[in-house]
Amino acid sequence: MTLYRTLILAALIMTFGVVSLGAYVRLSDAGLGCPDWPGCYGELTPHHAADAINAELAVRPDGPVSHAKAWKEMVHRYFAGALGVLVLAIAALAWRGRRTTTGGPVLPFVLLGLIVFQALLGMWTVTKLLKPLVVTAHLLGGMATLSLLLWLWLRERAHSGLAYHARADHLRVAALLALALVAAQIALGGWVSTNYAALACTDFPKCQGEWVPPMDFEPGFTLHRELGETASGELLPLTALTAIHWTHRLVALLVTLYLGWLAVRLLRAPGHAGAGLAIGALLVLQVSLGIGNVLLSLPLGLAVAHNAGAALLLASLVWLNYRVNRR
Repeated sequence: MTLYRTLILAALIMTFGVVSLGAYVRLSDAGLGCPDWPGCYGELTPHHAADAINAELAVRPDGPVSHAKAWKEMVHRYFAGALGVLVLAIAALAWRGRRTTTGGPVLPFVLLGLIVFQALLGMWTVTKLLKPLVVTAHLLGGMATLSLLLWLWLRERAHSGLAYHARADHLRVAALLALALVAAQIALGGWVSTNYAALACTDFPKCQGEWVPPMDFEPGFTLHRELGETASGELLPLTALTAIHWTHRLVALLVTLYLGWLAVRLLRAPGHAGAGLAIGALLVLQVSLGIGNVLLSLPLGLAVAHNAGAALLLASLVWLNYRVNRR
C-alpha cells in the first residue's frame, strides 16, 4: 500500500496549503471575489468571466469583486477541489485494501464525508455573504481535515514499521487537554478573524490603554447573525469587537501557560524531548506572530503566517496524542 501512504501524505501537505490559502483569501477580503459557486459568474475561470467582473466594477469600483480577488478565490477553490479528488482516491484505496490497512476504511470515509461538508460550507460562505458562523465553521473544518489526515498518515506509517514511540500513558490526559485548548483557541481566533475584530485592540499587553476595556459580550458572541451586525440587524458596536478580541487574548494566555508547562514536562519524559522542543518552539512562534499582528496593524503576510502557525501547533498536538496513545 505504498501508493495509499503516498496519497495520504500528498493530501496532508495539500490540506496545509489549502488552509493557508483560505486564510490568505479571507484576510485579503477576497471571499466574495466570485459571488457565486462553484464557478465564477457561471464560468470556469475569472478569465472567462472578465465581462461580468468588469460590469460589477463599473457599478461598484470599491466593492468586493475585482479581477485579482476573483483569481484568489478561484485558485483556492481549484486546490480545494484537487484535495477532494485526493481524499476520494484515498477512500477508494482504503476500501479496496480494507483487509490490509490499519484500522480499515472508517477514517478515510469520515474524511470523505468531511470534505463534502467542507464543500457545502464553502458554498454557504459565498451565498450567506461571509456570515461569521459559516466562515468560522469552514476554518474549523479545514483544521479538522488536517488533523484527521495527519492521524491517518501516522497510523499507516506505524503499520509499515517505520515508527516507534516510547510509551507515555501518564501523559495522555495532559496531551488531550492541550489539544482541546488549542482547538478552542483556534475557534476563537477564527471568530476574531471572521468578525474583523483583530484590530479592536491595537496596543499590547493592554487593550485600548486598559487591562479590562469596555466590552459587550452578548452581541459579540451571538452566533446566528450577519457579518458586522447584531442579531437585531444593527451595526455591531466596537465594544462587541473588543470583547471578541480580548477573550482571544485571555485564552491565549491560558494556552501559553499550559503548553509551556507541557513542553517542559515532555522535555523531562524519556523519548519525548523532541515533541517538547517542537511544541515549545511552535508556541513561541505563534505568540510572537500574534503580538506582531497587533503592534504592526495586521500585515497580510504576518496574519496568514499566524493562521499557518495555528495549523502547525494543532498538528504537533495531534502527533503528540498519537504518540502517547499508541499501544
